[in-house]
Amino acid sequence: MKKRSLCAASILLSVVGGSANSTTYTLPENGKDSVVTQFHDDVALTRADENETLPDVARRFLLGQTEIARLNPDVDRWHVKKDEIIRIPGKRILPDTPHEGITLNIAEYRMYHYPPAQKGMSPQVMSYAHGIGRQDWDTPLGKTRVDRKVKDPAWHPPESIRREHAANGDPLPAVVTPGPHNPLGAYMMHLAVPGGYEIHGTDIDKIYGIGMQITHGCVRMYPEDIEELYQSVPVGAPVYIVKQPIKAGWLDNVLYIEAHPDLEGEETTLEQKLDVALKLIEKANNLNMPEFDHLALNQALKTLDGNPVAIYRRLPQQNELSAPVSQSSHGGYYHGS
Repeated sequence: MKKRSLCAASILLSVVGGSANSTTYTLPENGKDSVVTQFHDDVALTRADENETLPDVARRFLLGQTEIARLNPDVDRWHVKKDEIIRIPGKRILPDTPHEGITLNIAEYRMYHYPPAQKGMSPQVMSYAHGIGRQDWDTPLGKTRVDRKVKDPAWHPPESIRREHAANGDPLPAVVTPGPHNPLGAYMMHLAVPGGYEIHGTDIDKIYGIGMQITHGCVRMYPEDIEELYQSVPVGAPVYIVKQPIKAGWLDNVLYIEAHPDLEGEETTLEQKLDVALKLIEKANNLNMPEFDHLALNQALKTLDGNPVAIYRRLPQQNELSAPVSQSSHGGYYHGS
């Protein structure tokens, strides 16, 4: 898959190319930092090809539809002009979970896979977009594990789903055999969660539902992403399913805040978001509230575009006095099983 990106520092645009399935980040050299970067500049941009839609651009960069839409609120989702500049993510704050196995942060429709470190190589994290359960079919939270994997799975839709489809004039058979129209796609990883939840691919009819609340609770991925994940994640790998719409983290002595919109059916006020953010900032700074940029924080909580925003810079010698968000504690967001 060919990737073409333009990274901006002020007005200048410079081309960066490459190809891969997952978006792979090298973990920061400082093990206490939790912000990862794909490009050197704060703003990452790309030019749209002819006859592309915004979901097409998202697919090209393995992003979710919701993610790219909120980063480009002024771009017509279905009528992108040729060579129109599209903003893409350049930084991410890692969710506050152990750096092992898989973390699904459903608040950002994003998965993080921490493969075992290879000898002589820096530790990495591989990130993927995914769809989640819609409002009436929540994706469950908690710690679980991959308990089995299946290639070319058949789908046995539960009776509740068959009734729903029948009521909508779209009856389902008792078994959907493997193939291009199977909603599970070509690969499925079953989670040890009551109710039969899986991480799986998608059929060709729902390819643009990645990065949206669209499933019956399962986690749906692009075909090339689930194939890569399936090959690299063993049975028994831990899976942390969390909901962290606001994250805080350090990189090179700069504290960042990242804020995402509420999921459908949820509504938190700006005051509630601010309260959560302040607690995370204080926790990130070793329980001391720093003199941070309040305007930048308020803007991030209003914009909710998921882009990490720098709000505070500490002196290098403060490293011994300040600490980033703990990678083993989960605050009010993580619900362990």
